[in-house]
Amino acid sequence: MKCLWIARETPYPADSGDRIYTAQLSESFAVANGELTFIGIADQHTKAPPAASRIQWKSVDGGRYGTARSLLSTMPLVAAMHATERYRAELRALYAQPWDAIVFDHYASGWALREFERSKLAQGTRRPRLAYIAHNHEEKVLRAVAADSDAGLIKRAGFWQNYFKVKAMERHMVDTVDVVTAITAEDAAAFTAQSPGVKTLVLTPGYNGRVNESRRIDASGPRHVIMVGSFRWAAKQDNLRQFLRIADAIFADAGIVFDVVGDMPATLRRELEPGLKATVLHGFVDDPAPIYEKARIALVPEAIGGGFKLKFLDYIFQRLPVATLSDAVAGLPAELRQQMIQSPDHAALAEAVVARIDDVAALDAMQDIAFERARSLFRWSDRGQALLTALAA
Repeated sequence: MKCLWIARETPYPADSGDRIYTAQLSESFAVANGELTFIGIADQHTKAPPAASRIQWKSVDGGRYGTARSLLSTMPLVAAMHATERYRAELRALYAQPWDAIVFDHYASGWALREFERSKLAQGTRRPRLAYIAHNHEEKVLRAVAADSDAGLIKRAGFWQNYFKVKAMERHMVDTVDVVTAITAEDAAAFTAQSPGVKTLVLTPGYNGRVNESRRIDASGPRHVIMVGSFRWAAKQDNLRQFLRIADAIFADAGIVFDVVGDMPATLRRELEPGLKATVLHGFVDDPAPIYEKARIALVPEAIGGGFKLKFLDYIFQRLPVATLSDAVAGLPAELRQQMIQSPDHAALAEAVVARIDDVAALDAMQDIAFERARSLFRWSDRGQALLTALAA
């Protein structure tokens, strides 16, 4: 099958959840299919894909449009930033070729779907099969971001404006393509409720990262907990602010150190650090393994932002028991949810960590059972083959 994969950018370095998902799903599809052409923007931060890749990579130079210009577009912010004239020209040349299938990765590639609809390829007798790779049910997520944000009036108005743009673009994509993939069963159900005739395919993430084959949690280890993420997106920043506002004092009173690892804007760090007692903001760390080793519990306190949390897999395969908000476990099998500390809100989550952190025997059993059960559940090769089968149907 001759297939074209359209994404926002070349997904290397794969240093965030959405890049990891795009990189691994496209690579596994290319292995299953035997070939794949992938197009996305490359800039000064882009790194070379793996040498063994089966993908033919096409890079769009010239960067993205700026935020100010993109805010004036009728498209969602992220889509408008990537819909450059150079990218459009590259797509017009690709759409002049015959394709058996075209994959539109992320709602921000919705502009590329509209370009396709205007092409002769869309009007021909051999219209390619089309797929939309959803990273979330974006309409639901962006509505929550706008509704729950602590930002000022003007910024919240911008969030609402972007929500309505995203809603229109995502609904058009779902109604136009042949297959919609979802990262969780909950997202797939939401797409089906919205568009009853849509064909959905659940593709939870796989895992091929670092694996800690042996680890034991006992009383000799420090009383640390850890959260790892990327804090560039406004929703992630709001999650962190809201949790620290409640949990930092609770952890300090209990003598617990909270290690927060991940890239964040300098402005956010300057805002948060002066008031912190128990929390250490490490920023980006090349090798977080030593910080993982100190931790007794890993946290997923995300109330905003939907979809499958890839960090669950990082924690499980680093042999860390997980404490999480109950609403954050979407997409995880029941046998893994059973091995997690789940709480309904931030205050309850922080208190649960305090209550459980010294029960090292139970924590060690939780991480061990979750690790063993996860081994066979998260193979990327299964996801690539499933997508190929759906497109070929």
